[in-house]
Amino acid sequence: MSKPIFTTHYQRWQKRPYYVPDRLPVLPAELALRKTTVPLRLNGHLADRGRVFDLADLHERGEVYADVIVEGEAADILAYIDGASLVEIWDTHLILPWDVAAVWKPLIDDWRENN
Repeated sequence: MSKPIFTTHYQRWQKRPYYVPDRLPVLPAELALRKTTVPLRLNGHLADRGRVFDLADLHERGEVYADVIVEGEAADILAYIDGASLVEIWDTHLILPWDVAAVWKPLIDDWRENN
């Protein structure tokens, strides 16, 4: 399967770009549920820099995924976001700005309908 193609969108209040794939990426289970750190450029707002996040933990995954979706570039999304894992936390453990969530929601709906 080829890599997703990304489009660039801009947050209304910051005029900063964020990236949205044409379909949700898929990671192998060992990467999707790994323990990992997040680069400072993605989680600079967190007081605990260098923190190790456990992506198997729904709350920690929500923190990482929110940072990657809002702050990351296309390569970060491909490195950290797994479609099935994102869908699992979408309604319960993920807090995104409304305009970002609105652009990603069709991908979630498509995944739910086809997987």
